[in-house]
Amino acid sequence: MTRTELIAQIRKKKSFLCVGLDPDLEKIPQHLLKTEDPIFEFNKQIIDACRDYCVAFKPNTAFYEAEGTKGWQSLLKTANYLGKTCPDHLSIADAKRGDIGNTSSLYAKAFFDNLGFDSITVAPYMGEDSVMPFLAHPGKWVILLALTSNKGAFDFQTLKTGEDPLFVKVLKTSSKWGNADNMMYVVGATQAEMLVEIRKHIPDHFLLIPGVGAQGGSLAEVVKYGMNKDSGLLVNASRSIIYASSGTDFALKAGEEAKKMQQEMARLLK
Repeated sequence: MTRTELIAQIRKKKSFLCVGLDPDLEKIPQHLLKTEDPIFEFNKQIIDACRDYCVAFKPNTAFYEAEGTKGWQSLLKTANYLGKTCPDHLSIADAKRGDIGNTSSLYAKAFFDNLGFDSITVAPYMGEDSVMPFLAHPGKWVILLALTSNKGAFDFQTLKTGEDPLFVKVLKTSSKWGNADNMMYVVGATQAEMLVEIRKHIPDHFLLIPGVGAQGGSLAEVVKYGMNKDSGLLVNASRSIIYASSGTDFALKAGEEAKKMQQEMARLLK
């Protein structure tokens, strides 16, 4: 998906919602455990219920890798289903990869070529040669971790490196590797006030924003401090949507929660 196509979808749907597909077998509705592939069945129904209200879906690969071979098959089926039924949605592999060049090349092949995702989250700690192999795939996106929403973000990401905190150094350096057409950044909603500083350095890039919903981040503050002329935001919600109900109506309730977020986003986009 190109930047132009993504912006068009945001304007058409009046939404910048990304739905996280994080299926936990201990949390999904128990009646699904009787199906052949509970994870995929859960995802399929969530996708069908939410796709009219969102512009992106983001499977966190840990939830699939933890289930071994069956989990990888579920992830593949989910990726294929997204490609078939939601070709106008951005698909994000939330894999947080980041290793030396030849290994990164294989990760890129796995998620872009074999699984068919549009984008992947990447950790920048190992530097340029760990990121460039992902950027070598035309039409694909790297979503680089910049300032995350977890408590431990303050252990390293805000430490001063010369005049700048580390996350600013990451922004300044990495923005030279790619551009606003192939690179996004992860910035946690719980750090919304820091979006002002972030926008000074990357005014045009899209930001993937976790932390709204179950983690307590404010959508209004994210928009106030982080939105640019193209929206420039993808706000992710996972638990607050996909686990809105644990009963047989789980997909219906997920769709209702996604619609509520879309309606709030439509108001904020005005």
